[in-house]
Amino acid sequence: MSTESWPPLLKEWVAKCLGQMTDSNRDEAQAELRQVIADAFASHTLWTTDWNGIQLKSLAPKPAINLNNLKRKTFSMDISAPTVSNKKAKKSALKNAAASSHTVDYNDQAALNRRAQRFQREHELERQKATGQSQANQFKNSTHLFNNNKNPYSRSASPMNVDEPEGDPNVIDWDRHTIVGTSQEVFKDYLRLTSEPKPEMIRPYAVLQKTLLELKKKWKEKAPYNWICNQFKSLRQDLTVQRIKNEFTVQVYEIHARMALESTDMVEYNQCQATLKTLYDLGIPGKVEEFTAYRILMLLHGRNRSELNLYVGQLTEQQKADSAVKHALAVQRALAMGNYHALFRCYLDAPNMGAYIMDHFIDRERVKALMVITKAYHTIPLTFLQNELAFDNLDQARNFLINHSAAFFSNPNDPDPKKILQCKPAAPSLTHVYEEKYRKVAIRGAI
Repeated sequence: MSTESWPPLLKEWVAKCLGQMTDSNRDEAQAELRQVIADAFASHTLWTTDWNGIQLKSLAPKPAINLNNLKRKTFSMDISAPTVSNKKAKKSALKNAAASSHTVDYNDQAALNRRAQRFQREHELERQKATGQSQANQFKNSTHLFNNNKNPYSRSASPMNVDEPEGDPNVIDWDRHTIVGTSQEVFKDYLRLTSEPKPEMIRPYAVLQKTLLELKKKWKEKAPYNWICNQFKSLRQDLTVQRIKNEFTVQVYEIHARMALESTDMVEYNQCQATLKTLYDLGIPGKVEEFTAYRILMLLHGRNRSELNLYVGQLTEQQKADSAVKHALAVQRALAMGNYHALFRCYLDAPNMGAYIMDHFIDRERVKALMVITKAYHTIPLTFLQNELAFDNLDQARNFLINHSAAFFSNPNDPDPKKILQCKPAAPSLTHVYEEKYRKVAIRGAI
């Protein structure tokens, strides 16, 4: 489980817990910390847990000691104390002993000076603690993960600044482990990391920007998709290793996702879509509405109704007003109502690259539409099926019926414009094919 997938609140809570650990409770607290995170990861609640409200038992404050009871026990166990039999005399003795123990000699100037110095130290510690916390919050808000400036590697403080208080050694310094690449190669093959990355093998931010421009040129020049995909995975890896998360990162994943859709590579598309959702949730701008529409269409493809309803319910009014999102919601409505006529009109009018996703489930919906048509009609012209089910031409419509064991024509020797489909013998074949081929949905690379 990589810390890169942790939500920001979890990272802050872990840093807070590490700062509260001491040498006496460190082993117990770290074990409990790992167990809490493992349980949340197993139950898929890393992003929904209110981490600020979680308290580790090993770091819980110890109950305060009752000093009054301690004084009574000490007094009663003092062997030099006189034996008191009378209750009134006993109370008087306790009062006198307490008064004598709390009496301050104001002529003892040394004691007064020590007391003043102690209070001064306490106030100084509180002031330093408040200053350190405010600087930590300022660092969190200015960290380069969300920095859209030209230099994504800016750090919040200089090590030569001696005026700032020293940081807590128990808090993880995430920037100290960040790598800044030095390689100047524009193109680099993707290799899965098996050890700690080396700066000389990683390309810096400026080189990565050049790489993206060159890859876009290569794509326009019809370079092989396998090579393009390999280069994009290498580009994404260099961004991840250097913890670069900004608008450029979003642009890289969006472009790779579109190329994957065009090349029917659903494995890479789903990986890009999952990462883009995380980046959008961090507030980094991009083509949010476009990929929101793609996500709705993918959920329709997978027939994941529960997640689809939850996702659609979280859409904002601004997202619903976007044309691409409107189209995706229209597809959802047509499928829910069984309105195949509206569905295939949406397929022909899909904006952006929505039709590439619909291609993955349009044949399934064509079979379902044919199951309805063959029950409602006795015969049906092939030209009608071509127009109604959004086939490109009559040849494609005829081959579709043949491939689905439903090519029962009353005039098979006539040319395609005159062919008539017999619905009664075709209906049971379509039902059998649907149950066998389309009942279960297999989505490659689904996350």
